[in-house]
Amino acid sequence: MIPLAFTAPMMLLALAALPALWVLLRLVPPRPRRIDFPPLKLLLGLTPTEETPARTPWWLTALRLGLAALIILMLAGPVWNPRAGPAAGSGPLLLLVDNGWASARDWELRTRVVEDRIAAAEAAGRSVALLATAEPAADLSLAAAPDVRAHLRALRPEPWTPDRAAHLKSLSDFLTREPAAEIVWFADGLAARPDAFVDGLKTLLAGRPVEVVQDTSRGALALAGADNAPGALTVRVLRALDGAPPAGVVRARDVKGLPVGEARYAFAAGERETAARFDVPVDLRNDVARIEIAGEHSAGAVQLLDDRWRRRTVGIASGQTADTAQPLLSGTYYLTQALQPFADVRPAEGTSPGESILRFIDDKLPVIMLADVGKLGEAEGRLGDWVDGGGVLVRFAGSRLTAASDTLVPVTLRRGGRTLGGALSWERPQALGTFPQNGPFAGMAVPGDVTVTRQVLAEPDGDLPARTWAVLADGTPLVTAARHGKGLVVLFHVTADTTWSNLPLSGSFVEMLRRLVALAGTTVKVGDESRRAAEPTMLAPARTLDGTGSFEAPPATARPVRADAPGIGGNEHPPGFYGPPEGLVAVNTLAKDATLTPLVPDWPGARLSSYAVAAPRDLAPALLLAALALLMADSLLVFALAGGAARLRRLTGAAGGAALLALALVLPHPGGARAQDKPAVDFEAALKTHLAYVVTGDKDTDDTSLAGLRGLTAFITDRTALEPGPPMGIDLARDELAFHALIYWPIVPGAPPPPPAVMAKVDAFMKSGGTMLFDTRDALEQSAGLGSTPAGATLQKLLSSLDIPELEPVPRNHVLTKTFYLMEKFPGRYDSGDTWVEAMPAESADESDRPARAGDGVSPIIITSNDLAGAWAVGPDLSPLFPLTPGGPRQREMAYRGGVNLVMYALTGNYKADQVHVPALLERLGQ
Repeated sequence: MIPLAFTAPMMLLALAALPALWVLLRLVPPRPRRIDFPPLKLLLGLTPTEETPARTPWWLTALRLGLAALIILMLAGPVWNPRAGPAAGSGPLLLLVDNGWASARDWELRTRVVEDRIAAAEAAGRSVALLATAEPAADLSLAAAPDVRAHLRALRPEPWTPDRAAHLKSLSDFLTREPAAEIVWFADGLAARPDAFVDGLKTLLAGRPVEVVQDTSRGALALAGADNAPGALTVRVLRALDGAPPAGVVRARDVKGLPVGEARYAFAAGERETAARFDVPVDLRNDVARIEIAGEHSAGAVQLLDDRWRRRTVGIASGQTADTAQPLLSGTYYLTQALQPFADVRPAEGTSPGESILRFIDDKLPVIMLADVGKLGEAEGRLGDWVDGGGVLVRFAGSRLTAASDTLVPVTLRRGGRTLGGALSWERPQALGTFPQNGPFAGMAVPGDVTVTRQVLAEPDGDLPARTWAVLADGTPLVTAARHGKGLVVLFHVTADTTWSNLPLSGSFVEMLRRLVALAGTTVKVGDESRRAAEPTMLAPARTLDGTGSFEAPPATARPVRADAPGIGGNEHPPGFYGPPEGLVAVNTLAKDATLTPLVPDWPGARLSSYAVAAPRDLAPALLLAALALLMADSLLVFALAGGAARLRRLTGAAGGAALLALALVLPHPGGARAQDKPAVDFEAALKTHLAYVVTGDKDTDDTSLAGLRGLTAFITDRTALEPGPPMGIDLARDELAFHALIYWPIVPGAPPPPPAVMAKVDAFMKSGGTMLFDTRDALEQSAGLGSTPAGATLQKLLSSLDIPELEPVPRNHVLTKTFYLMEKFPGRYDSGDTWVEAMPAESADESDRPARAGDGVSPIIITSNDLAGAWAVGPDLSPLFPLTPGGPRQREMAYRGGVNLVMYALTGNYKADQVHVPALLERLGQ
């Protein structure tokens, strides 16, 4: 059946006049133009070669007949897909209308089809009952068609899934009173799993006929299960029928409705679920409050996000020296692995802890974790303000923190020495005790395999129990915390790596960090986090969704939701945001694991029909355009028959030439490109190994440093396989330090320290694996017992702005004493001064027979007072420039050998410590 109708069908009778018009056009050709020509007699008897036709050409007549037919059809009012009501039956009519979120996309079409049924029932004098499945259950009763139509027009699509099963009782009561009622179900095409309504309807009907009207071509689309994963924000896209669009776009918006990003999705053939992925930075992902399917106007196509979906960014700074050989043993690695499941980690790379902290604060990170960071420097003030403003600072103990004196710790720490074990030393490890009820770790299971071998002790006072969140078996604190302003400072009294305890290897460590990160942005007080009110916190509705997915004021029937379990949207709790603006909680239409199942009316007596696939369309405008086109064609043809074509051919190409000229004038002329001057970068230091020294500005000191490194370079080239390039002077403020492994820094007494930015650069160099060799050159003054020397005071002031580790004189079995030459001490112009390096962990029983010991990396700082450059210094002829004290060729030879060891240690690290495996290898070889 062709879906075509006419609003004025009587106009079609004019088509019968088309044959008469044909005859008229044939008999009345176009009248020729008459021109008087006097010498007609000269033309008598001539046979014309061309004759003017006496009748109009047939094709022109056909064109004009078509024009007349189009005008007649236009006046008849043709309509494509006309609205036609079904044949009316007899008896009462019960209309079941699904008005949930799945009906919102084509609600106008659905209501128009329902109105047609009501109109047909009204024409037949039938009573009608209307049941909207998304409304609360109520008694059904018959009413006149106009009243039912008014009820239908008052309906709107609701933003939740209809609870059809709640209407089974009222439906049963109605069918008992009206057994002859005809039932028409205008379904949204979705079925529940399991579907109690369909099962109950089958029982009530018992084979009686029922018509199910639903969209069998497209179906609804929905969103569910948003997940802010480490790499991206993903959301599940659902469809019920394969006829739904196979691909589309999902948009993300912030709480103000501004766009944040877009993501495409695509369904494979036969699939009913896919995913959309937003690959945007975590800062933008955390701003997302609403995800919606573009072009899909329903509450099910909207996913709301609150703080539960926020992925907090945690900044990690470490005071430990970077170890490129064993990065998996660092505290940064353990923290990163523990935080990755629930937070985005931003480690500090290539910068000093103070500079990294300032960057974290500028980026407005909510949580900062410091692993054994002792001196905060200029960042301490801003870090304190950041904590007072609501930031969460988590610190881990270590040798640097033990010697620190800043105030950003929750409790007063017992000062320990600069040596290992100075804070606390036990004969046997201590197990984890309990998690007090006044902290966020309350309720966690106490792991039985966690042991602690060292910790930083807190001074006992009256506030210590209230600030303790975890204790060891002997009652000493493991984790303490204190509120600072709106923020929180938490201290783990052990390191973030496994040197002091095996806590970082436990699953409890991950859970503890997860609970600490969750505290960011809260306003609870220390000691109250685990308290629970007798009644759950209820949140009033702030903004709710309507059926089309748009925000509106909460309806009067909306009730508060529980803050800890908001659930999914329903009649009493419409989808939307609940609570205050600073703590909104999202209630969505669909659950996280929801799926869309198509409704299949396969029970006995069910008859399936569909909604109209298209709205009525008036064809009169299209016919009018066609008639105008034929009229224009007729005019052109008549013009051509009258000789107009010849006139058209006489047109010149002047207009085309003018157009080309104008085009040439407007074409852009290529401008000359200008080369930008770029500063030249000197990569000489990166192309070859160079010994480097700090340019102090004192000419004698700088000349001695250059001469000394020149002599050491010659010695290294002659004695080893290394061939360094010429020595280089380093301007700390201008030059790049990363090209060098070892930098010699002679201390000039009384020299002012470099600016803080330069010292931060030096600190970053040391944290990144570089070694700074400080030489005070005052061994004679120290041996004379003069107390603090000017050079020593200058060095002490210089180091006060650096985060340095614990130091100790080079032990006899340190790898530095065996890197290339076997050394007992490191003399220079003097041999009475000590050489200090980063302190190593205490020697264990299984390390007593090792020929060489070393930490996990190279010491970032080496301090001596023996004036090494003075002993190495040579002239142009490679002859020594300065005498030695006490003197002798042996001392100068040992000074050079010590320099070789220092260079090899900085370049190769602790590889000599592998000599511990030599006995095992020899035993395996049978020797």
